Amino acid sequence: MIKQQSFRRFLKSFSFAFQGVRLSFKKGEINIKVHIIISFAAIITSFLLNISALEWTAIIGCIGIVIAAELFNTAIEKLVDIISPDWNPKAGAVKDIAAGAVLVLSCMAALIGAVIFLPKIIALIR
Repeated sequence: MIKQQSFRRFLKSFSFAFQGVRLSFKKGEINIKVHIIISFAAIITSFLLNISALEWTAIIGCIGIVIAAELFNTAIEKLVDIISPDWNPKAGAVKDIAAGAVLVLSCMAALIGAVIFLPKIIALIR
């Protein structure tokens, strides 16, 4: 009985997590939408260029890391808005730093994508 309740609680936690992703996407968070569109483009490009399993691992890892970072950033921004509803330079700095983390990860993901895709695209052109 205790195990069944724990398992139900465990399953319920997934529904809360999926709700968080849905809320971030539905509530007009443009950045998450952009990241998802770019992710689909990377997946389609990966299929078209027939990348290796190791390259797939890198692409999928980058997608997951960037989207997770964007979700963390969104959560931090919402929390800062609750704690400091009026403009506050320290609250703004917290938001900027969180956004900066997403920017760094996005740039690294773009570089990894370039390392994987560019040689294959150049080979197709030649």
